[in-house]
Amino acid sequence: QLVESGGGLVQAGGSLRLSCASSGRTFNNYAMGWFRQAPGKEREFVAAITWSGSSTYYADSVKGRFAISRDNAKNTVYLQMNSLKPEDTAVYYCAADDYIVVVRTRPTYWGQGAQVTVSS
Repeated sequence: QLVESGGGLVQAGGSLRLSCASSGRTFNNYAMGWFRQAPGKEREFVAAITWSGSSTYYADSVKGRFAISRDNAKNTVYLQMNSLKPEDTAVYYCAADDYIVVVRTRPTYWGQGAQVTVSS
């Protein structure tokens, strides 16, 4: 129901934009988030946005470099990633939940993930 796209290989300092589209169900009234999981590490919170887009939240490690946004008319949420670093390399997951507090910790719905690789 959540499908990520836009991952790939980029050099350090470059940019990528991930997209997360919903299918078969609308998530316009849900809080949305992004998580990532690097090899050998636990999945971690990256960013979240309220259903209206009025509030956003970021992990300290990406604050000032990443930006989450959404277009409810397109049932899509985005993660713009700038100034990428090799340590940003991970599988990035889109997530959704009724509540913004929960989407930042234990969201109910998950996408299948998109690989982002940042070379040094």
